Amino acid sequence: MNLAAAFGSLVGVGASTLVAVKLGQKDYEGANKVLGNVLILNVVLGVAFTIAFLFLLDPVLYFFGASENTISYARDYMRIILYGNVVTHMYLGLNAVLRSVGYPKLAMYTTLLSVVFNCVLNPLFIFGFGWGIKGSAIATVISQVLSLAVQLIHFANPKQLIRFRTGIFSLRKDIVQGILSIGMSPFLMNLCSCLI
Repeated sequence: MNLAAAFGSLVGVGASTLVAVKLGQKDYEGANKVLGNVLILNVVLGVAFTIAFLFLLDPVLYFFGASENTISYARDYMRIILYGNVVTHMYLGLNAVLRSVGYPKLAMYTTLLSVVFNCVLNPLFIFGFGWGIKGSAIATVISQVLSLAVQLIHFANPKQLIRFRTGIFSLRKDIVQGILSIGMSPFLMNLCSCLI
């Protein structure tokens, strides 16, 4: 999960910085294009991450400390988390953009919404429905879906200056390079933290 967050910070930090720069230059069209690239880039990275780690799941889990006693639980949990990984990437990326376009409180509320729903759904799914560790993973994914829905509604609002609109949902080399070069430092720090 920390690896997924590392990839989320790769896009999120880079995109939020680029959006802030574009807004400072009053280049609102450019800021909107960054928003579109964030969405597409997170989908692409999320799908690639999911496919790669589903194939390599057991070796990765053993590498990060799973044992014969815990591997089945870790596998059950991480499979569901990986199926929802695209949501995680989009949620983290859009949350960073929310902060940079002047909505830090909404970004905080979406995070709190995810945490609160996760805390409520976890005991319900684990104990109430008897789903065990799978219930915890399902609760995590559902909580992030709810927070992502709030973000998508915000950016779909035609009253917002930075919003989803036609023509912004294609990857542009200059924007992607800018996002990745700025986000590489926090990505590498998170990656090193995972390895440590």
